[in-house]
Amino acid sequence: MSVINVARDRQPICRDIRETRRSFLRGHATVAEHTRAVLDAIHETHAELGAFVAVAGAGALREAEAADRLIARLGEAAFRDRPLLGVPVSVKDLIQTRDLPTRRGSLLPNHRGAADPPAVARLRAAGAIVVGKTATSEHGWSASTVSRVAAPTRNPWARDRSAGGSSGGSAAAVAAGLCTASIGTDGAGSVRIPASFCGVVGFKPSFGRVPYVPPCADGLAHVGPLARSVADVAALMPVLAGPDPRDPDSVTGPPVPATEPAALRIGWIEFPRTSGEVRRVTEDVLPVLAGLGHRVDRLDVPFPDPYAALVDVLAAAEAAGTPPQDEQWCDAGRLAIVRYGRTLSGAAVMRAAEARLALRARLGSVMEGYDLLAMATVPAEPFAADAIAPPWAADPDDLLWLGWSPATYPFNITGQPALSLPVGVTARGLPVGLQLVGRVGDDDLVLSAAGRVEAELGPAPMPPAPRPKGE
Repeated sequence: MSVINVARDRQPICRDIRETRRSFLRGHATVAEHTRAVLDAIHETHAELGAFVAVAGAGALREAEAADRLIARLGEAAFRDRPLLGVPVSVKDLIQTRDLPTRRGSLLPNHRGAADPPAVARLRAAGAIVVGKTATSEHGWSASTVSRVAAPTRNPWARDRSAGGSSGGSAAAVAAGLCTASIGTDGAGSVRIPASFCGVVGFKPSFGRVPYVPPCADGLAHVGPLARSVADVAALMPVLAGPDPRDPDSVTGPPVPATEPAALRIGWIEFPRTSGEVRRVTEDVLPVLAGLGHRVDRLDVPFPDPYAALVDVLAAAEAAGTPPQDEQWCDAGRLAIVRYGRTLSGAAVMRAAEARLALRARLGSVMEGYDLLAMATVPAEPFAADAIAPPWAADPDDLLWLGWSPATYPFNITGQPALSLPVGVTARGLPVGLQLVGRVGDDDLVLSAAGRVEAELGPAPMPPAPRPKGE
């Protein structure tokens, strides 16, 4: 089946990296044909999903035509130094790009970067075609994709439900087959939450594994990929990872090699307020883990909730980066965070820093007994598309806007690698993600273990293809 059949059979337009490469080499489609079909599909489905806020257009087609000339001249050898040649990818709108506006979900004026940051530059150098920028909440402040610059991003599995956030546009685009992969950012769960809600794989590498340029002062933000399979995420990581002098936190050494033992020691954690359906779907994975030979221990949550420290760190950073004259542009929820941040003393921020250190030490001790931790990525099913949290969560003015997702933000504080893997759907047909967390540096082990679980479960189901305009 051609990769450009979306208008005829309503199949996802983009497939995995390996199949896309095979299609180009066998002449089933040229890169230009594929890219043109992707761009058309993004435009045709925009009103239904709202995944993109900017589309590359003519620039992407020029890159695609150059890729076709390279394939015609070199054949399979064209992919030797360009493993993503012709693969359509998207970039979250918090990440600057040299050729597309970066709005950051904000009403503030658009701007372009003078140059691509490392993650985007490395994708292009590997041959990927950047087809557009994906939607986010304002400055990524909430775990939904609701902002004042565009309509809410909708979940491809149920258009009245949230795609999660703040990388919700990326997750929705990947799930709907509008790109093969996307690059998101994750400061408290912003890659993993939408990956869980949209039924795709979302990976937050160890802190600094992928450079974040310009760096974030809060020391929480990670750059990470979303794709529909662990294999594609694993293929993206060697492209994205590696130090860059513009990010002083970027990691200089290679990740720990994945020498996965026959039996992993896994700590299974259930967080409070996990819905019955989420619990049912994730616990169905327990016999799969046992069948793979792993030892699984049920644990009470083995660390204190660090949410108060997270709020103070995030609020202080938001306040520092938002001058008073910019308040007129702020989303009301984010403005509450900014104003709270201005009330914090230096001593309060230092106490938050001390709490972060204590959590890192505590998780370090926990991980001495386990190779991985496993848990539901988020405790709730996707909520309403125009909401920022489940209905039972507190009002964002109470500064509890992220507290409903207690399994994600602790691992931003510790910098550990964490991956959300789709493992099933609820009775309402909504995806559920399982999160696997490793020690700092054990990125390859997390990917390897997730890949084995994925192989046992079989390919993740796909949502209904978006309806082009006029259907």
